[in-house]
Amino acid sequence: MQTGSGADFGSMVAQGLQKLQNAQNTADDLAVQAATGKLTDVHDYIIAATEASLATSLTVAVRNRALDAFNEIMRMQA
Repeated sequence: MQTGSGADFGSMVAQGLQKLQNAQNTADDLAVQAATGKLTDVHDYIIAATEASLATSLTVAVRNRALDAFNEIMRMQA
């Protein structure tokens, strides 16, 4: 993978968002199974929910850093 290519960065962002969506879908599916009594081990749901929460927190942190960097670049041009 080339580190200087914008297409690679874009695909990395897209993959990260897809992984986030998958983690949230898994947690949602396990929550439904837990609510309907079909989940045999509630720990599976707790782990999936924690993973989805951490992935969301990471995504928000990356977004905030990207916005901060963009704003700093815009200030430099003014």
